[in-house]
Amino acid sequence: MSIQPSMAGKVVLVVGGAGSIGAAAARLFASLGARVVISHRDEAEEATSAAEVIATLAGAGHAALVADVAQTATLTALRGEIERRCGQLDVLVNAAGFTKPVPHADLDALDDELIDRMFAVNWRGQFATIRTFAPLLKASGDGLIVSLSSIAGTNGIGSSIAYCAAKAGIDVMTKSLARVLAPEVRVLAVAPGVVDTGFVPGRSADFNAKTASTTPLKRIATADDIASAILACATQLGFATGTTLVVDGGRSL
Repeated sequence: MSIQPSMAGKVVLVVGGAGSIGAAAARLFASLGARVVISHRDEAEEATSAAEVIATLAGAGHAALVADVAQTATLTALRGEIERRCGQLDVLVNAAGFTKPVPHADLDALDDELIDRMFAVNWRGQFATIRTFAPLLKASGDGLIVSLSSIAGTNGIGSSIAYCAAKAGIDVMTKSLARVLAPEVRVLAVAPGVVDTGFVPGRSADFNAKTASTTPLKRIATADDIASAILACATQLGFATGTTLVVDGGRSL
């Protein structure tokens, strides 16, 4: 894949596109001419957010469609709808995720139900999405998958031990799938540090400020910072596959 500053003629699916990072990525891809589909769960609040995102996208032909990464049948239905509407898929951005803060020392608070949900959304869901859309991406001949990881997957510091483990799993999955889906599909991951979004419940402005002060670049990431890295995977890193791009302002140093 050559360096490609334009995404004209490409179809991009952003799973979890109603979230902050997913929405920012959708806007960047659309600004370069891609036709963008974002998925969201079948909930009124997410549907409203998704519609608002679609309204901000440059160009035409975009769509917000329902799917839940924890329910494979909904992903299969989404694939059918994308085939019907677009006839192709070139880029898959796995931006769906979930977390709940649990102090690492409180082992009992990390119960089986929470662990199962954490992995169902953050690992199994991302794998199931790739499994579902791999045939379309292979048919593209120049397919790309970008999954959202986290530096929590390598430093073991994050909202919960289960979240850290799930993100470590994303990094390993990225390597494994890069081997088996090549050469038709490249597989990459982007690992943020702390991002200025509402993703982690209860994370305060004080936390963000403290984190910024101890980060070499002296700020935390914006959603646009991470979206730019996702876009770079498609437009600038054409000979990269099977690796995780760390975008954390040096926090993991």
